[in-house]
Amino acid sequence: MASYLLLWMLFCVLNLGLLAIVFHALLALTDMEADQLDPFEATARVNKFVLPEFILQWILCFLFLVTGHWVMVLISLPIACFHLTLYLKRKHLIDVTEVFRSLDREKKQRVIKLGIYLVFLCITIFRLDLHCCLLLS
Repeated sequence: MASYLLLWMLFCVLNLGLLAIVFHALLALTDMEADQLDPFEATARVNKFVLPEFILQWILCFLFLVTGHWVMVLISLPIACFHLTLYLKRKHLIDVTEVFRSLDREKKQRVIKLGIYLVFLCITIFRLDLHCCLLLS
């Protein structure tokens, strides 16, 4: 039972990392749109965390698969496949010269990812609380 608690704590930490990365990227894009950041600095900030986000998402999906949490795999697999598609098409990084043309699309993608990661966080905290209560009783 304690191993499940540790496992859900790991899921929670990974999910918080994903939330932080997406929120940081969204904040950088919003600051650039409000003319508080130049495009070079904003794209450098966003592009620095693209691959770590992809890797964390795939690790999370793989851990859900290995531990047999099939509903969580079905929820996280579309985002992981979307990340893989972006990476294979070489569209995962934001180009400095075309950043204003793709700004709305990039912000929408990150807002959707932020919502999905928030749903993951709610589920993870619920399961973490459930295992904590079961361990204490």
